[in-house]
Amino acid sequence: MGSAKKPWDTYSSNISIDLTKHHVPVTWMDKLALWTVKTLRWPTDIFFQRRYGCRAMMLETVAAVPGMVGGLLLHLHSLRRFQHSCGLFTTSTSRALLEEAENERMHLMTFMEVSQPRWYERALVIAVQGVFFNAYFLGYLISPKFAHRVVGYLEEEAIHSYTEFLKEIDEGNIDNVPAPAIAVDYWRLHPGATLRDVVMVVRADEAHHRDVNHYASDIHVQGLKLKELAAPVGYH
Repeated sequence: MGSAKKPWDTYSSNISIDLTKHHVPVTWMDKLALWTVKTLRWPTDIFFQRRYGCRAMMLETVAAVPGMVGGLLLHLHSLRRFQHSCGLFTTSTSRALLEEAENERMHLMTFMEVSQPRWYERALVIAVQGVFFNAYFLGYLISPKFAHRVVGYLEEEAIHSYTEFLKEIDEGNIDNVPAPAIAVDYWRLHPGATLRDVVMVVRADEAHHRDVNHYASDIHVQGLKLKELAAPVGYH
């Protein structure tokens, strides 16, 4: 007999989210953030090429870091100040970032079931995560605005990568295998779900993370509280 499904073990993805949004860089910091992400993508394209399963594994290992770092630092800031709010943010923002990190971790667990990374790819993941965690930690301490903008652009690149992943599946270059059980349970997919269904919901998750992080960066620019902004701004 299988264990009962717990509410916190499942997640519903909004696949109707707009995938075409792009934050137009305005300030020099925005441009630096975009340049940073584009630069990081170049070696990834060379190393993984069209091996999108392993590319997704690497991407999710890195993508699960920012939410954990941001949530941790906001949490500690609240403790130090003995305040419910953390400057422009509330503790609910900290929870949202930690939930983002958990969501990205579930992406990784899913793609680990799909692809079987080689030993040197596992070693690369450890090295990249170690470097990225420390760099992002320092970057967030210096400028949360820049840190969130980098993640926003990183998620835009993730959307592009998963769109290419879907094209490879549709063209028959990647087998559309049955969805892993962990994905069916987490996203509440139908019993006959396939890899394509998984990539669709993961891409939608990345679009949500894109909006959240660009939104967070915009708040730092405008000096407004979350409740005073009705929707993310600065997109076309």
